[in-house]
Amino acid sequence: MILINTFVKGDPDVSPITPKFEYGSSSEKIFLNGVNMIKDRLAKNLRINLYETLMLYCAYIVSELRSGKTVASIQENANRVLSPDKVMIGVPESIRKIVFDVIIDDRPKEIVTFEEPILISDYILVNKSEDD
Repeated sequence: MILINTFVKGDPDVSPITPKFEYGSSSEKIFLNGVNMIKDRLAKNLRINLYETLMLYCAYIVSELRSGKTVASIQENANRVLSPDKVMIGVPESIRKIVFDVIIDDRPKEIVTFEEPILISDYILVNKSEDD
């Protein structure tokens, strides 16, 4: 069983979102298939969106907790999961802080917090010339 409530806070001008990921033992395969589809997209050098990014982070947390890793270790290594070139423009700014309220299997609830898990690039969408 996987139950993950998330609280996602991005830039100050964007309202927080609170997606919920809930899979029973019989539907956990759907979760894993979704994660594999996202990994396939990444392998093809396609960028993933906000919700795909959150699902990949959920899979990372579930995998690490089931492997016996500590919450501190998971939080410390979160920035190794995705890089800015793997996500669509705007995703890093949309997930400046993510709080995962995680219950898996019969384990006690864990709270995992990521602070700016993806480095925010200094990209420029439009380059203005001095003549404009």
